[in-house]
Amino acid sequence: MLLINLIALNAVFADSSSEITKAMKLKPNLEQGKKTYELCATCHSQNGWGKEDGSFPVIAGQHRSVLIKQLADIRARNRENPTMYPFSGNDILGGPQGIEDVAGYIETLPVNPNPGKGDGKNLELGKTLYTEKCTACHGETGEGNADAYYPRIQGQHYAYLLRQLQWIRDGRRKNANSAMLEAVKDLDDKTLSAIADYVSRIKVEARTAKKSPIGENTDKQGQETK
Repeated sequence: MLLINLIALNAVFADSSSEITKAMKLKPNLEQGKKTYELCATCHSQNGWGKEDGSFPVIAGQHRSVLIKQLADIRARNRENPTMYPFSGNDILGGPQGIEDVAGYIETLPVNPNPGKGDGKNLELGKTLYTEKCTACHGETGEGNADAYYPRIQGQHYAYLLRQLQWIRDGRRKNANSAMLEAVKDLDDKTLSAIADYVSRIKVEARTAKKSPIGENTDKQGQETK
């Protein structure tokens, strides 16, 4: 019985690297990605800006590589996210091409220029720690690194940033980069809050706030604007 359970466990926590590699070699069909995204919009909104309370993150403008990796990791249960499980299966997204399509479309969406923020009381501390611990991977303006699968974090909600920092520190984000874990493992909640608050206030690059080539731009509530 133990052997059977172990085999089942290994099947659940499958290796996602193969699917990531396959998807990254494909060219996204943005029109198909837009159709698939309609289901994603139920939680993340039409504009991909999620919710300020951090229950759903900003995904608009995120690097295609990062989106592919996170979706593949969630599908393989390498990242625990029960809310996403029903929406990430092959029956919804399809195989690697389906992941590529929706990730490619999401990447084209304008980044949120005004995400939810913290109380602003420890911004200097947040800036200092961000410079010391975060810029090597996420860049000075939170732009991330698509080639290294480091996410864009500028334009992200404070509450979501804080929760992910806490989860990475506490071991709840199983697919977190080891360098990230090392950077935050000794930081308390107040310190993590300062970093998240500072990041949420980084000015979004103008080029990432440009209009999507598919459809119209959208306002903060996800309504189309002309």
